[in-house]
Amino acid sequence: MMIAEVVRRRADCLRRQVGAVIVKDYRILSTGYNGTPRGIKNCTQGGCARCLLRHQGKLKSQEKEESCICLHAEQNAIIQASYLGVSTKGATLYCTANPCSSCAKMIINAGIIKVVCCFNHHDKEGIKLLEKAKIKVDILNKK
Repeated sequence: MMIAEVVRRRADCLRRQVGAVIVKDYRILSTGYNGTPRGIKNCTQGGCARCLLRHQGKLKSQEKEESCICLHAEQNAIIQASYLGVSTKGATLYCTANPCSSCAKMIINAGIIKVVCCFNHHDKEGIKLLEKAKIKVDILNKK
């Protein structure tokens, strides 16, 4: 989890920085942090209009989430593993926030069998979905 915390520092989000690490057999397979897609300006540079409007107070929390172009840390970690041709089947994902329902679906289909996370994301359905799929979930900080 300490490595996920370090990875989190790379995030260029105006709201919250999240880091994720995928591990198997005590080896790091990939890492990810939240932010804009490769080649797109970072949030602090105006890359995501929704993030900017939310930061300026023009949008409420959870409003127009579908218009956000940013990727979550879990998504980036899974995509990075795929990009590098590394299988995540049977791996553990460590994340500084609990996965949302969209990330949970990706975690399930990526073959990840365990998630260790801190609990601070508003979407609690992701945890329920992971448990329903029989993925072991360890929550370190239940807030």
